[in-house]
Amino acid sequence: MAQARRIRLSVDPRDGGVRLILPKRAALRQAFLWVEGQRGWIEAALEALPRPQPILPGGTIPFMGSPLLIDWDAVHPRAVVHQEERLRLGGPRESVAPRVLRWLRARAAAVLEEETRLFGTRAGVSIGRVAVGDPRARWGSCSASGDIRYSWRLILAPPDVREATVAHEVAHRLHMDHSPDFHAAVRRLLGRDPDAERRWLRTHGPGLYWLGRDP
Repeated sequence: MAQARRIRLSVDPRDGGVRLILPKRAALRQAFLWVEGQRGWIEAALEALPRPQPILPGGTIPFMGSPLLIDWDAVHPRAVVHQEERLRLGGPRESVAPRVLRWLRARAAAVLEEETRLFGTRAGVSIGRVAVGDPRARWGSCSASGDIRYSWRLILAPPDVREATVAHEVAHRLHMDHSPDFHAAVRRLLGRDPDAERRWLRTHGPGLYWLGRDP
């Protein structure tokens, strides 16, 4: 990394990846020796990562900030059905996790589409295509053409957090920057300051990336 002025080491809380950043002319041998001396720090950082959250029959998953019970039984219909505080489904046990993940992604796409159009109308701006993916760096992004893309994992977070993210992306249709005018537009669209929601994502957001991972 050409901009780095010193050796840096980090552990990504979203995937546990250990990253070494070096100045342009750093000596690799010296860098690796330095990393070896940081073994204790690396092990402690890995131990502090969020715990994997496998999707299992009888377990729970977060959905809009609340737990949902995975109510699986072979005699249930195969289709995933949301019933109050549970997801009811049948079919093969081994396919429970991928089917629940597909259901979550579909719900995220539908909810974020609706909310983005609503905020777009409120802002008086046009919105292009709304889509969801599973990016590692951003919860949302807005292109100059008006297309908006989100992390589907926002459907796991509380509604206020999701709505603050939508307001943030729609506000980029007014200001393609992070200027004071942009932040004022976010507050106007949302009807409040989104500081609490940003703090929630900083604190709890990395844990959302561990849903669907086996220990």
